[in-house]
Amino acid sequence: MSDENQSKCRAVCLISGGGTNLQAIIDNIKDKSLKIDLISVISDNPAAKGLQRAEKEGIDATIFDFSSFEDRKQFDQCLEKEMVELDPDLIILAGYMKILNSSFCNSFAGKILNIHPSLLPKYKGLNTHQRVIDNQERLHGASVHFVTSELDDGPVIIQYQCNIENNDDRHTLQKKVQQGEYIIYTKAIQWFSEKRLSIESGRIYIDGAPLNEPKVIKHD
Repeated sequence: MSDENQSKCRAVCLISGGGTNLQAIIDNIKDKSLKIDLISVISDNPAAKGLQRAEKEGIDATIFDFSSFEDRKQFDQCLEKEMVELDPDLIILAGYMKILNSSFCNSFAGKILNIHPSLLPKYKGLNTHQRVIDNQERLHGASVHFVTSELDDGPVIIQYQCNIENNDDRHTLQKKVQQGEYIIYTKAIQWFSEKRLSIESGRIYIDGAPLNEPKVIKHD
């Protein structure tokens, strides 16, 4: 590893599926708009396309096949042990579909970021695009937050907002939101890597000042 990489924020990415957010992170690292050292990509799903994305770029890719473990406890213990050995500065969840247990969250408190396709705290969980349409919402988007042991919980750092048009379905809405995800996740990761973003006693600070409300980027 070069001296330049040694000084960079060392990050690990957890994925379960296609890895489109992972690809956006990789692309931003390559064009130098994101200055982190992505040391490993880990997936609980051996068929995750994101693993191929990592391998193509020469990034260490590791599979923790959930189905090969005796039970959830063993899986959680092995994942946490692996992360302790890697000792990253930052853990990036990019479409990771397993809920991290309280031991993992406590061990890496303040170092785990997640992106969720809704304007949290609204619409936690799955199928957010269809749910906002069904409820006739006019706004939708995505949120980047620090991770706690509660599902899609934890203080929100930045959000992307877009309008829901009358002709939108869950597929068109997903595409809109994903484009925003790539923008806000990159911003949050870069702030963290530059030590501009932190969390203390459950409160977010950016550039030393408390963040009272999430920063918002709106779709043009």
